[in-house]
Amino acid sequence: MAKPVRVVFIDDKLEREYLNLSKGAPLRKRIDYVIGRIKENPTFGQPIPKRLIPKEYTKKGTNNAYWVELSKGMGWRLIYTLTAEEKVEIVAIILEWFTRHKDYERRFRY
Repeated sequence: MAKPVRVVFIDDKLEREYLNLSKGAPLRKRIDYVIGRIKENPTFGQPIPKRLIPKEYTKKGTNNAYWVELSKGMGWRLIYTLTAEEKVEIVAIILEWFTRHKDYERRFRY
């Protein structure tokens, strides 16, 4: 039996940003879609090699990260990490999303 997957945000600020998006907004729809996919398959995203995980994430205890494209050709990306709580549940933590590929490149120093 597969472990249940809970999806949360890294902090209240990011969660508020998400909740402030109107339900019909393309970004909100894509994030909702990705959350659903992560719940079905936590490793749905593309793994980010450990050596490329930004220090901003590792300082917060992140030792794995995945990225998911939120839009075709627009550069929107969502970054999340996986952890386990008491070996009964997988927790996917949304770290941030980018609506400009330039910001993503800056964060990952590409």
